This record gives sequence, C-alpha cells and structure tokens, in this order.
Amino acid sequence: MSENDSQKLIAIVEDDPDVARIIEQVLADFGFRTTWCRSAGDLLRRLRTLAPDLCIIDLGLPDMDGLEVMQRVRTQSVCGIVILTGRAHVSDRVMGLELGADDYVLKPFEPRELVARVRSILRRRENAADASARQVAEFSGWRFNVGNNTLSAPNGEEQLLSTSEADLLKVFVNNPNRILQREQLMGTRDLSPTDRSIDVRISRLRRKLEPDSASPAFIKTVYGAGYLFLAAVTWQKTGDTQ
Repeated sequence: MSENDSQKLIAIVEDDPDVARIIEQVLADFGFRTTWCRSAGDLLRRLRTLAPDLCIIDLGLPDMDGLEVMQRVRTQSVCGIVILTGRAHVSDRVMGLELGADDYVLKPFEPRELVARVRSILRRRENAADASARQVAEFSGWRFNVGNNTLSAPNGEEQLLSTSEADLLKVFVNNPNRILQREQLMGTRDLSPTDRSIDVRISRLRRKLEPDSASPAFIKTVYGAGYLFLAAVTWQKTGDTQ
C-alpha cells in the first residue's frame, strides 16, 4: 500500500448496495477513503463540496445514464474516472473512453483487479504532476500547463483536459518529432492487437487540439509504426514571464 493511498478519496457511484459494499471494503483494505453515492444526483451534489481523486461510475444508474454523468463530472472536476458496468457492448466501451473515462471494468469483476486499476490511474496522475514541476509546454501558440491539465489555444481560449487526454499530450510534448508506438503512449500497459483504446484517445485529443481533425497538423499517424507529434516545443516554469 502506498503511503499516499490513505489520503486519496474515491467516490463510488453505484445504486446496488451489495456491489457498493464490496467496492468500499476492498478499497478500505488497501487504505483508500471512500464515499458512496447512490445516484447521479447524489454525486453531482457532493461535487460542490468534495474533491474526489477518482470516481467509479456505474452506467446503469436509476436517475441518469452513466455516460451523461461522466460528462457532468468532466465539467466540474479533473478527477480520474473508472466505468464499472454490466454492459459488455463495444459501443459503450468506446463511448465511455470518448467521453473521458480512464478505464472500463465489466461486472462481474475481480475486486483486487479493480483496486489495481484505480491505483494505476492515480499513480500516473501523481507521477505526471511530480515530473512536470508545474511547467508549461508551448508549441505553435498553444500553451499546455502540465501541472493542472489546462490547454490554452492561441486565441486565449482555455479548456481542462481529462486525465487520459492530459497524460497522452504529456507524452507527446516530452517527445516531439519522434515516432511513438501505441504501447509507449499508453505507458507500461500491454496492448493486444485489437485494443483500440489509444486510437480513441488520439481522436478525442485531436478534436480539442487540431483546427481540422480530419487533416491533423500536430498528431500525425505513421501507419504501421505509431504516432508523431509534429511541433517545436519550448518549456516555461509556471509564473515565468513570456
């Protein structure tokens, strides 16, 4: 157990008390704090005062579809998101990743595997924040604050990236003008040939970054090899003058 795990707050959004109890117990066994939300409305109310590090969201909630809940959460928080659901359809998985989920776990699930996925997401977020030292990457008029996941367009318009989008852009700005394989972009995760998670995340990031995502200027696909971030990147510490 990490020394910092006991400081991490996990919001469990699940209408089934038995499932919620299992998740709460296994997370507590590994040192996490938890809060249980029985509905989407319950979570959204609590987000006004709580700042969870990660939300585990069931798609089949009684008052709102889980995918819509994710969208609402993304407007209020940059926390990690894990989808937990009995829906096995590929379309649901792809849509969840499109909307900003960091991972997708099917019911029935192995509790320890769920904990491993939660810890992996939180560790990536911590490592990225520590390594970046709150620096700002600048390229072609864009500014990406790797400390708080804020992306500013050349016209000054600012938006918050999801955890998975920010993690992906961090890899790119740290490795400009280099062909990166899909496995490198996803970290240490072993990808199967049919795993399209990275492609979904690339598509989502392109829509936020590229003027014409159909003809990308920055994130180039190198067929059979991976992806290339085509830009000259310079770095500033936060607070430095331009």
